Amino acid sequence: MTFQIPMKASGDAQLSSPLLADYLESLGLFERLHRLLLDLIKDEFERLGIFEINPVQALLLYNVGENEVTAGELKTRGYYQGSNVSYNLKKLVETGYMHHQRSEVDRRSVRVRLTPKGRALRETVSDLFERHSAGIESREVLSHEAIIALNRSLRQVERFWADQIRYIY
Repeated sequence: MTFQIPMKASGDAQLSSPLLADYLESLGLFERLHRLLLDLIKDEFERLGIFEINPVQALLLYNVGENEVTAGELKTRGYYQGSNVSYNLKKLVETGYMHHQRSEVDRRSVRVRLTPKGRALRETVSDLFERHSAGIESREVLSHEAIIALNRSLRQVERFWADQIRYIY
């Protein structure tokens, strides 16, 4: 998605602050990078002949890892960012990547964990990420220090956005 600079009534582009254009570019980059990540995972799966799982579900499996969690914890722990978690969990259980079990204490709650098939797929995604990190380093796309600085900056934006949500109520 491309974010447009707001226009004055006269039709001339106007920046309300010098930072606005760069901020809007960053917003577009965040979205494009996420979509590219999904495309990279999809391409890897097609290369390997894996067609029963989509990239969003693969990231969910990757993030769960060896943990056993409830569906609600998937979002609170940051393992899943989408709005249709129950659909994706159902598909992962149906395809044998995830095991689910009702809680003994609260029958409304379902705990999920990876099956051996899910752990194998997680390893496939992990190998992909390992190759990418090695490529970023070997091709000198970013240094380790630059990635550390990038992560620090992204965490600051994340905190700022989270604070904006907390204070609107």
